[in-house]
This record gives sequence, structure tokens and C-alpha cells, in this order.
Amino acid sequence: MLDVRRMQVLRAVITTGSVTAAAAHLGYTPSAISQQVAALEKEAGIALLERFGRGVRPTAAGQLLTRHAAIISQHLAEAETALADLRSGRTGRLTIRYFTSVGPTLLAPALARFRHLHPDVIVEPKLNDADDPLPYLEQGTADLAIVVRRRNDESPPGTRAVHLLDDVYQAVLPTGHPLAAQRVIDLTDLAREPWVGSEPPGPCLEPIIDACAAAGFSPNFVARSEDYATAQGFVAAGLGVCLIPRLGLSTRHPGVTTRPVRRPEPIRRIHAAVRDTSLAQPALRALVDALLDAGETAARSRRDHGSARTVARPSPAPDPGRIRDET
Repeated sequence: MLDVRRMQVLRAVITTGSVTAAAAHLGYTPSAISQQVAALEKEAGIALLERFGRGVRPTAAGQLLTRHAAIISQHLAEAETALADLRSGRTGRLTIRYFTSVGPTLLAPALARFRHLHPDVIVEPKLNDADDPLPYLEQGTADLAIVVRRRNDESPPGTRAVHLLDDVYQAVLPTGHPLAAQRVIDLTDLAREPWVGSEPPGPCLEPIIDACAAAGFSPNFVARSEDYATAQGFVAAGLGVCLIPRLGLSTRHPGVTTRPVRRPEPIRRIHAAVRDTSLAQPALRALVDALLDAGETAARSRRDHGSARTVARPSPAPDPGRIRDET
């Protein structure tokens, strides 16, 4: 195996025309330079230099290795530049796992802001409604996962979570339903109603089941849908009532009415989860910051429409301390 450092020494000798001049440029003694060239010749199995007047000149093998040494030096310089860009967050690739309802209202504006600030960083959003996204994070096939967590959930070892938004569920009723005349609906008012399931089994369904249990009943699901548009269509057709989070109501069916719910108010807590080892990446921290800004904008829009809930946003500027494990 040829030693790359010795090849660079050979290149310096050939470029300057003498061992003494190369030693002066590289900060070595002439003896050390001669030893390096002799060791390289032993590795190559052929002479690389020959005496010429008071200096030296390359053999055909020496010229060949010098050309390759120049190419290697260029590639190393490019690698150092690329690595510096990656460390500073100017370039790189980030993969995000997300679920459908946060796509248009939370992820899209966050990615728009991030791309404006980091145009050379490639971001790959991947929809992940069916499976738990955390294993992708733990295995290193995702850099960030948008997840729903309960207040006291613990993060898996080696991961951190930052709270982005409290997404409140609202009652979705057929237009003309008697409860639509109320400004706010007590959850117990829905106990005797037929229900349309709007969430697949998993963390987004749990806030609904838990809130109903706290109100003293279990919902009677007469129809199920795992997407909000179809669930609203079922409600509009009179099959039942349902609960849908605000982020899932960006598009509303003309045949339904929505109302806030209380006693208790079902909430899904949306977080961005990252690996501990990724926290040193400036681009990843900037992406989390963009998601926080999008969450704050969504919460502000909710307040403007009359909701009393507010988002809890960590502060200050994006740094590793801002991404903390919230249990």
C-alpha cells in the first residue's frame, strides 16, 4: 500500500527540483525527506528519482505517482471543504418522518422557511402514518420524527423530544345537529351519540379515548375512517359525530359544523424527536427551529379564531439546550 503522505513529499521534491528545497518548504531536514522518498520507492518497488546535475528529476514511475499525488491532494482539499460545509450546516441531507395532518399546516411552512435559510441542504420528508417512526430514528434512517406523545411519556434511550404544539380536538357535527347551537360542547353531551372514528389505532386515537374515559363513557363507533376528509363525509351524511384536531380541519366539508369541546378538552401533544448524537448538526437545529416557528404560527391562528389555548414554545435561539427531553 502506497503512503499518501510520502507521495506528497515526492511531489514536493519533483516540483522544487531538489531534496534540499523540498525540505525547506515542508519544514523537514533533507535527511528526513530522503528517508521518506526511499521508503516510498521500497513500497513502489521501483526507482522514483534519478540524479540530474545538482538536483534530481523524476523517473517515469516518479512522474506517474506525482500526477496521482496531485489528484489526491485536490480530492482531499474538496473533502475538507465539503466537511466544513456540513459542519456549519451549509450542506447535507436530512430525512423527516411525519404523519398526514401535520404535513400541510406544520411541516410545509417549516420546510419553506428552512429552505430559504439553507438552500443547499436536501430535506426528504417521508409520510409515516401506519408505523411508529421512532425506530427509524433509532436506526439512523431518519434524522427527525414528528410524533404525538402523552405528557408523561419517556423518550427512548438516545433520543430527545421538543414540544412543538398542543393540537386541540374539536367536535365535528352534521349541519343542523341540535348541539351545533351551542358555542362550546361538553364532552359528556356526545356520550349517547353514534361516533365516526377519525383516527387509526395509535397515539392520535389515545387522546380521544382518554378524554372520553375521563368524562365517564366510551365512544360508540358505528363507522371508522383513518383520514379526516372521509370522516367529515361520514358525519355530513348523518352517520354520527366525531372529534378531529384543529390541524386536521384545514379543509372542512360544507356539510359539517365544528365546535370546541371541554370537560375535558382532548389534546394531542405534537413533538419533534431527534437523536442525541444529531444535536451537533446546525442544519438539524435550524430545522427544529423552523418547526417551532410553524407551531407558534399555527397556535397564533388558533387564538385568532377564538380558542383560549396557547402553545408552549421553548426558548431562546436554536441550540442543543433548546432540544430537551420533555417527559
